[in-house]
Amino acid sequence: MSRLCEGRVAVITGAGRGIGREYALMLAEHGAKVVVNDLGTGHDGRGNDSGPANEVVEEIRAMGGEAVANGADVSDFGAARDMIHQAIDTFGTLDILINNAGMLRDRMVFSMSESDWDGVVQVHMKGTFAPVHHAASWWREQTKAGRSFDARIINTSSPSGIFGNVGQTNYGAAKAGIAAFTVIAAMELVRYGITVNCIAPNALTRLTEALMGDHEVSEEDREARSPRWIAPIVTWLCSPEAANVTGRVWVVGDRRLGIAESWALGPHVELDSQDPTGLKPVVADLMGKAQLNSDIFGSPASGPGRPSQEI
Repeated sequence: MSRLCEGRVAVITGAGRGIGREYALMLAEHGAKVVVNDLGTGHDGRGNDSGPANEVVEEIRAMGGEAVANGADVSDFGAARDMIHQAIDTFGTLDILINNAGMLRDRMVFSMSESDWDGVVQVHMKGTFAPVHHAASWWREQTKAGRSFDARIINTSSPSGIFGNVGQTNYGAAKAGIAAFTVIAAMELVRYGITVNCIAPNALTRLTEALMGDHEVSEEDREARSPRWIAPIVTWLCSPEAANVTGRVWVVGDRRLGIAESWALGPHVELDSQDPTGLKPVVADLMGKAQLNSDIFGSPASGPGRPSQEI
């Protein structure tokens, strides 16, 4: 087997379980040295357990790879810096940063507490910004000192963020923000040899299985939505083969790989008046021409909460 990431050094957050664990194992299989970060919280972000990160480290070492554990809260700015420098101090450099840590506190917007909102936004958005800031700062400093890099940042969005999902205004807003963060960071960092991409995964993990309730998942569906199907594109994006791929949001899951196309100006008209009373027929015409918002699977669809084409 050709090893795509031989000798490359990776930091992976939220790598103790689920999708992050699969990233760590597959990158290690392909020759990467890995810092396995996981705070070990429950699916709602509460608690602390060093066990999952240490277990993944042991799995990697058992296969002959190199890995160390890290238990930092990635939304803690200083702890995120220390995590990045743990990789550099341990393995001598940094090539890859994968931001995967996250949690859920789902509520309808009228039932959502301030702490539900703040906790989710903190972990997902600041927990992406802080590691990226420290990694990008180090790469930039080293570039100015004469080194060159073929570095990778992989962030994690969600179909809930780019397509929308009921009960997840906090999570979806944070994940939409991460997608925008990715596009802009890609523009800013390309000059330093850094690509920035984003994954919107659809997989069965301890977070998403909790949403299934009593719904029974068939073995066929469980296999199709295994986190292991998410890892190949991430491993490839981390490799030298992906040097010219940046600023993209990749939708992955159910054995499907695609690119989410960004917001674009759709049907539009030139306005010739500041009088709002004449806008009804104008808006009706635009709504009739515009594509409906996508459903959670990325397909245009109507239904509760989706915009009507009639006014």
